Order: sequence, then C-alpha cells, then structure tokens
Amino acid sequence: MKKLLALLLALSMVFALCACGSSDAKKETLTFTTGGEAGTYYAFGSVLAQYVSANSDLNIVAVTGNGSQANIEDMDAGSVQLGFCQSDVMSYAYAGTNLFDGKPVNSFSVAAALYMEQVQIVTTNPDIKTVADLKGKVVSVGAIGSGVYFNALDVLGVYDITLDDITPVYQSFGDSAESLKDKKIDAAFIVAGAPTTAITDLSTSGQVYLVAIDDEHVDKLIAASPYYSAYTVAADTYGMPADIQTVAVAAVVLVRDDVSDDAVYAFVSTIFNNTGAIAEQHGKGAELNTDFAASMTSVPYHPGAAKYFAEQGIEVATK
Repeated sequence: MKKLLALLLALSMVFALCACGSSDAKKETLTFTTGGEAGTYYAFGSVLAQYVSANSDLNIVAVTGNGSQANIEDMDAGSVQLGFCQSDVMSYAYAGTNLFDGKPVNSFSVAAALYMEQVQIVTTNPDIKTVADLKGKVVSVGAIGSGVYFNALDVLGVYDITLDDITPVYQSFGDSAESLKDKKIDAAFIVAGAPTTAITDLSTSGQVYLVAIDDEHVDKLIAASPYYSAYTVAADTYGMPADIQTVAVAAVVLVRDDVSDDAVYAFVSTIFNNTGAIAEQHGKGAELNTDFAASMTSVPYHPGAAKYFAEQGIEVATK
C-alpha cells in the first residue's frame, strides 16, 4: 500500500509539472530590447518584463540593447518585437532623417510613452557650470550616430559650439562614468531617466555635478527641435549642491507592427493597470501616466495599444 501511495504521489507531481509546463508553453513570447546595463532602459525594462510575464498571458524576455537606433534596427530586422527608444530617434526613423537620413523605417508603432529622459551633462569638475564652459574640454558625446550623439550636437549647437571646439570621445554610459572617475574626460552627455545607474555609481566615489542649460538656450533648443521639453533635475537626485535645469525627451516603448493586437493590449494594459505595484519595484513606475503614455504624435500607435487607451477615454492615431 505504501508503495502504491508513493507511486500515486509521484504521478500526481508529474501531472502537475506537465500542466504547469503546458500553461507556460501557451504563453506568447516577445523579446524586449532595452539598453546597456548601466542605464535606465535595462533596469526598468527588466522590471516591466518580469511584471508583465508574471501577471499576463505573455512571456516578455528583456535583453540588453545598444541604444535607440540599434533597437529600431533590430525590430525592423525581426530579431526582437519590442524596444525602448528616445522619442526624437523614433521620429528620425519614421521620417528618414538624421540617423536614418534617406532610409526611413516604418515597420513599427508606438506601444506607450513611459517617462522623460533627461539630457544629463555630467562632470566632477565644479568649475564647469554651463555648456559654454565645455569649450576646450574633453567630452564624451555618446557613440557616433547614437541618439545621445545627436542630443549632444543639438545642445552644443545652440551655444554655437561644434565638435571642433571640444575634444570629443565616443563612449557608453558606463565607460563615460569610468572615464570621469579616472579623470580621463572632463564631462559626459548621458541621456537617460534620472537617477541613472552610471551616474549614481559615480557619485559614490565623489561629488558629481550636472551642467545647467539656461532659460535662453532651453527656449532656443525647443524652438529648433520641439521634441525637447524643459526639465529640472532635483539636487537630491545625485546629492548635488542645487537643482539643475536641462531638457528631456520621452522614453517610448515601440513594437513591431506584426505583433498581434491582443499581445500589445495585454502588454500595455498590464503595465498601466498596475502602476502602483510597478512603482514599488522601480522608481520610474511612479512616472507612468496614461495621458503621457498616449501623447506621442510623430509616429502612430499600434491598434492593440489604441484599444487600451480608448477604454481610458483617450483616442490615439493608428496606421
């Protein structure tokens, strides 16, 4: 009898495991390309992937990415289905300008805008207070052709500074932070949601500062490139002496057009119906807002996302 009971118990466990595996197998899997491990895309994207996977019929796999341009190219190639992107780079791709000059990409749609990404000009030198002070300095401007690179050109340009006026280096967020720590560079452009891991880690080894963009130049920048917004980074973000004014672009999740409406609806609804729970896992969750999520106009929304926003009383454009 004991052997029979043991056999029945073992069989019940096997059936349970099979049932569980069968349930997981029914889940649709989407790969979500984020960013480098030292940036906000990767940290927050991983939280979103884990939460949606645990609370929906989707299995979202977050992977590291190489920035906005690469994320769009990977989606266009079909190797990933979801991707983080700066709103300005998203617009470049769809219109075929700047990074995508003459080569528009329109195989994607917007799932949702999530939060603002600040243009953070980081330094450990207290004498560098304004963008004008960057003249003659060694400055990391992001990888050539990256979104950060074009943000740097935009900001420097409104101060009539070109790359010839500085010594540019082309580094990732993590490498820029290490170079600042080792005094190999004087400042670095880092475009990511604050607080950004690379800068927070740098601040543990000494005082960090963000370089301010004054009102006149903020206005000039927004007039030339309307996708920018004025933004103030609070002093306590990195233990700075004072609040710092800069500009920001939106962090947007894009999705391939051929992903099913049901899958995109599940992804968007699971996030925006559970913002409180997500905020407990990552600070950017506190910035999730349906009005902002539906505010993009330069690229149409996926029908699955549009369905969710319509339920919230918000109409968005689709293809």
